[in-house]
Amino acid sequence: MRVYRGRADSIDADRAVTDRLVERVATGGETGDLTLTDREPAVRVWRPHRLVAFGRRDATGEGYDRAREAARERGFPPVERDVGGRAVAYVGSTVAFLRATPVDDPRGGITARYDAATADLRDALGDLGVDATEGEPPDSFCPGSHSLQADCEGRERRERKLAGLAQRVRTDAAVVAGVLVVRDHAEIADVLDAVYDALDVPFDPDTVGSVELAGGDSDPERVVQAVEDALVGEEPMDLVDEPVDVERA
Repeated sequence: MRVYRGRADSIDADRAVTDRLVERVATGGETGDLTLTDREPAVRVWRPHRLVAFGRRDATGEGYDRAREAARERGFPPVERDVGGRAVAYVGSTVAFLRATPVDDPRGGITARYDAATADLRDALGDLGVDATEGEPPDSFCPGSHSLQADCEGRERRERKLAGLAQRVRTDAAVVAGVLVVRDHAEIADVLDAVYDALDVPFDPDTVGSVELAGGDSDPERVVQAVEDALVGEEPMDLVDEPVDVERA
């Protein structure tokens, strides 16, 4: 299992790291033409730069330009992503994760990969002191059928969304990726409220939870390590040397 750690020193460079990761899983790297069993899966768990990542559905909406401007006005550079649905926000403490696996049949294994990643993320949250369950409250950020929620503090104690997962499958590789809110939930809710309003998408800011609100260990680096450990599992790790900077929340 190849493991990529940290982030590159700019948003574009950081996104390129993930692109290279997926391409290497798909082709086996420079050698190419490897069999499925010879191509090595990869995991990356990190804290992206401050940004709002828009999905493809957002980019085709009438309010997309307004939504991008709303993100910029609040200090969040807007980008577009290949995996996932609606917009998500990263504030520096937010954790992104992905597991890429080689495939030879893009039509099979989708549910199994979702189930495995969801179970692994629940295990990681359990190690951090959070009892997360599958599902999400109505009008959550990046609504979808593969989410985790937990009982959280706030203006009222209620179930709030902590994480969302998505999957992208190409002919030679599958990527299950997601976002996990660690802390700074109020700032995330604020920018997404403006963004979703511009997109004319229903959103309730009070549905944004976090590891912190759920009473778990909200040190971002400990969260990164717990998620990485869960996604790698018992596989031997091969750390990849990539240019990274020192992450700061």
